[in-house]
Amino acid sequence: MLRPGSARSSVCAFSFLALSFLRVAPVAKGRSQEAQSQPAATQATSTQTASSDAHPVLVELFTSEGCSSCPPADVLLQKIDTQQPVPGAQMIVLSEHVTYWDHDGWKDPNSSPALTDRQTAYEAVLGEKDAFTPQLIVDGTQVKMGEGKVLIDALQKAAAAPKVPVRIAEVTVDPTNPTVLRAHIETDVNSEKHSGDVYVAVALDHVESQVLKGENGGRHLVHVAVVQELTKVGKLSKGKSFNQDVRLNLKSGTDPKNLRLVAFVQESGPGNVLGAALRKPSS
Repeated sequence: MLRPGSARSSVCAFSFLALSFLRVAPVAKGRSQEAQSQPAATQATSTQTASSDAHPVLVELFTSEGCSSCPPADVLLQKIDTQQPVPGAQMIVLSEHVTYWDHDGWKDPNSSPALTDRQTAYEAVLGEKDAFTPQLIVDGTQVKMGEGKVLIDALQKAAAAPKVPVRIAEVTVDPTNPTVLRAHIETDVNSEKHSGDVYVAVALDHVESQVLKGENGGRHLVHVAVVQELTKVGKLSKGKSFNQDVRLNLKSGTDPKNLRLVAFVQESGPGNVLGAALRKPSS
C-alpha cells in the first residue's frame, strides 16, 4: 500500500502467494549433481553458509507491521530465504521496516528512520513519486510483485550477473561486551565499471510480533532477516579490493544465535548491487 497521505490508493494484489517455488535451471555450471538434487529443506542451509561458487543475490523487502498488504510479502521473503528457488545461487534476504506507517495506529517495533531514508533514496532513482509497501528490490532493481514468473526471472537474471566476490571473516560477539559485534569484510579486486559503497547489515534471523492495533490489529506476524542496523563502512574503488575490520553495536539483550550479518557492495545512488555475502556469528 502507498504511504499514508498519498494521492494514489493501493498496489498489486498478491497472486504471487500461489508460487510453488519449484527449482529452475541452475546458474552455476560447476555445481555438483548431488547439490542440485538436494531437497529444499537441505538447500535452505545456504542462507547460513554458502558454497564458494554460489552466486549471491541481495533481496530487500521494504515492509511494515502497520500495512495490511505486507504480511503476504513477509511470507514470500521467508520462502525465498528457506527454499532458495534458484539452484547455484544464494538468495540473501533483508527485511527493512519503514516508519511511515507507525502513525496509523501501530508502531512497528522494528521500524527505523534509516531504512525509510534508504527506501526514499531508491524511489528517487527508480522514478517513483511515492514510497509504498511492500516493495521488493533485487540487487538494486525493483521487481513488480504479482506474477511468480516475473520474480523468478528477476532472481535468475540477478544470479547470472557478474559479481565482485565479498567475504565475511569470522563474526564474533565481544565476550567482554555482548553489545559489540566484530567482523572482517574483504573483497576481490573490483573489475566492474563502477565503484561501490560497502554496507554491513545486522539482522535478526527470526522475529514474531502480536499486533494489537492498526491495519493488522489482532494478527500474529512472523518476519525473517529483520534489519536492526545498516551501516556504510567504506568504499570499493574500481581496480581495488576492500579489506577492513568492522565494529557494530547490538541492542542490549540480543541473542547472538538469532543474528545474521550481511555485507554487500552497491553502486552509489543506490544502484546495482555488485556483490554480497552472509555469515552468522560463531557460537
